[in-house]
Amino acid sequence: MKSWARDFGILAIGLIVGIGVAIESAVHAEREQAEHHLPLDELRAFTSIYSKIKQYYVDEMDDATLIDNAIQGMVNGLDPHSSYLKPEDHDDLKVNTSGKFGGLGIEVGMEDGFVKVISPIDDTPAERAGIQSGDMIIRLDDVSVKGMTLSDAVDKMRGKPGTEIVLTVVREGKDKPLTFTIVRDIIRIQSVRSRMLEPGYAYVRISQFQETTARNLHKTIDKLEEENDGPLKGLVLDLRNNPGGVLQAAVGVSDAFMRGGLVVYTEGREQDAEMRYKADSEDVLDGAPLVVLVNGGSASASEIVAGALQDHRRALIVGKQTFGKGSVQTVLPMQDGGALKITTARYFTPSGRSIQAEGIKPDIELRDLKVQKDEDKSNGATVSERNLKGHLENGNGESKPEAVADPEAKTEGADNAVDSAVDKNNEVDLAEDDFELFQALNLLKGMQLVQNAK
Repeated sequence: MKSWARDFGILAIGLIVGIGVAIESAVHAEREQAEHHLPLDELRAFTSIYSKIKQYYVDEMDDATLIDNAIQGMVNGLDPHSSYLKPEDHDDLKVNTSGKFGGLGIEVGMEDGFVKVISPIDDTPAERAGIQSGDMIIRLDDVSVKGMTLSDAVDKMRGKPGTEIVLTVVREGKDKPLTFTIVRDIIRIQSVRSRMLEPGYAYVRISQFQETTARNLHKTIDKLEEENDGPLKGLVLDLRNNPGGVLQAAVGVSDAFMRGGLVVYTEGREQDAEMRYKADSEDVLDGAPLVVLVNGGSASASEIVAGALQDHRRALIVGKQTFGKGSVQTVLPMQDGGALKITTARYFTPSGRSIQAEGIKPDIELRDLKVQKDEDKSNGATVSERNLKGHLENGNGESKPEAVADPEAKTEGADNAVDSAVDKNNEVDLAEDDFELFQALNLLKGMQLVQNAK
């Protein structure tokens, strides 16, 4: 029996080595014509290791598993964004770009063997649970992610809607790991949201770049102008925690605010990887001031938009330095229904800056601050020069005697005072709820005043 097993092992090794010899012969025959030749020594090492695993590993391993593991290791070793997609993963990728899929609602990558959160997606289970950009996921339920591929980790986070998963994360500034119990759900992404901040000043939030994002943006601007009863004075474009998405959508969004010029270009080894994307001559805001909010969760397509608008001086970029994901992934379908997602180029802004590992530095950087209402202990009473007895008149005309307030009377001045108080309260609420947006609105007003003064 042992002799038969030994003979079978020798036969298997002989077949594998024979394949290597056949490859070597074919390569020698075409070496003069081929631009790249196969690394025969490395292939011999591979076949040798393959045969030894088949012969000596404690458990019997089937060929498909070993080959699949080899492919995964080869691709995952390239960079954090290249991967081999099995047929079901390839289908999920197609669904993701259309805006509806199942899971937790986070964009992730790999770093030091752990899963890093690039960004939680708006209004998803992960975002509602408190997952933040930069969190390092170290365990999924009771399983360590160390040693998992990114695809394996994503597969484990996905599941039937309504089921729970426990994420253990390490967060900068926290002494101990944090645990989050999250209920899976169907993720439906509304990529474009908007509202009026004040008369004339609008807010547009893009949470992810999908196939329909640019088209939806145009519809949103039209709706805001209709609500404003006229053109907008200015717009805040919020790209914070936007992990990216479809390149053409990023080009379309940049194009919406530009009057021509280069949006982004790519460079790679192959000629097909070198692309240049330009804007047309239409600006949906007709030159009105634009402020773009970004942070460390703004990645990929978000950085393309921010970089293009910054280089063309079309917008003021405000917030924190972006993620720095400036590489292009091409999805190459395979015969089995799977696909190879592989990095083929780098993104460059119109001025020639590489986004990769650098990101976009804001024109105005904002720190993490929290604004709280100050307790008003004066009951609204303030003291100024006019309240002092015997104060000097200002010389603009006769001083009017102070009127005695009639509690039953309703005057236009009282209405204006109420409106002013409401506006002031809205400002305080905005500063308290979202300080970065509050600052962006103030900057927008200043830009509009400067523009009008020209």
